[in-house]
Amino acid sequence: MSIATLKKSFDLLPNNVKGGIILMFAAAGFGTMVAMIKLVGARLDVFQILLVRQVVMAVIVAPTIMTNFPGSLKTNHFGLQLLRIVLALVAMGFGFTAVVNMPLAEVTAIGFAKSFFVTICAIFFLNEAIGIRRWFAVVTGFIGVLIVLKPGFDGFTIYGVYALIGSAGAGAVMVVIRILTRTESTTTILTYQALGVGLAVATPGIWFWLWPTPLEWALLIGMGIISYIAQMLNINAYKYGEASVMASLDYVRLIYSVFFGWLLFENLPDIWTWIGAMIIILASIYTIHRENQKKQIIISTAEGRGKTP
Repeated sequence: MSIATLKKSFDLLPNNVKGGIILMFAAAGFGTMVAMIKLVGARLDVFQILLVRQVVMAVIVAPTIMTNFPGSLKTNHFGLQLLRIVLALVAMGFGFTAVVNMPLAEVTAIGFAKSFFVTICAIFFLNEAIGIRRWFAVVTGFIGVLIVLKPGFDGFTIYGVYALIGSAGAGAVMVVIRILTRTESTTTILTYQALGVGLAVATPGIWFWLWPTPLEWALLIGMGIISYIAQMLNINAYKYGEASVMASLDYVRLIYSVFFGWLLFENLPDIWTWIGAMIIILASIYTIHRENQKKQIIISTAEGRGKTP
């Protein structure tokens, strides 16, 4: 079957199906990236991994950035741009450290808690009112996180807390980006991300530098390329499919994490990780569903007000 035939068949599919298919590839990309981080992290420092990843991604997005540079540095919210950089460093620094030191399935499950942190951050950054049912979902989700973390038991590790901090940083980044997109161009946001994070990790990355082996170089460069491709696929999935549907399907990442954890590290999640992960996923899906319902009500109300009697 030719590429043209495949494209024609793809175009005939419903939008949610299109988005779902693309999202499966994006999830596979993210799962592969995380596995690569764990492999190279066995010897290399997290800051060195972050530095190489950032350089590779900066090279890829350089043509977009340079089209309007240095004009792309012009911003109306310099403080928010800096906050976004700091939060991204928190998310990646703590998140990558957890990936290196924990089973992939556990890190991935805890990472799903970012939707709860989005809800919490929206209260402070966006002045959103959160109803009792969404609060119940958030509390339930954190109970799932506690089950995965196993505090007070032999399976508990400080790196589980690192994973939770990384999840909080990722959730906060999403809220800050939501604010920035109201007034800032995508190129400006991308420029500050590429340059800001790159400069921030340069010094510690060089300080802890160990010369990679050929295999480690391949993994590091591949990680940067796959990370970019996965992000672009994720964006395109949301362009086709409804946000609530795509966000629900995104939890397939856990399956990839379990697979790579078994294949590369001979590690399978225990029953408590599965139970905690399912609670987190169900609570996250409900949170996303409620947020989507709220948006639909706002849109319907706005359209109703715009009609002439």
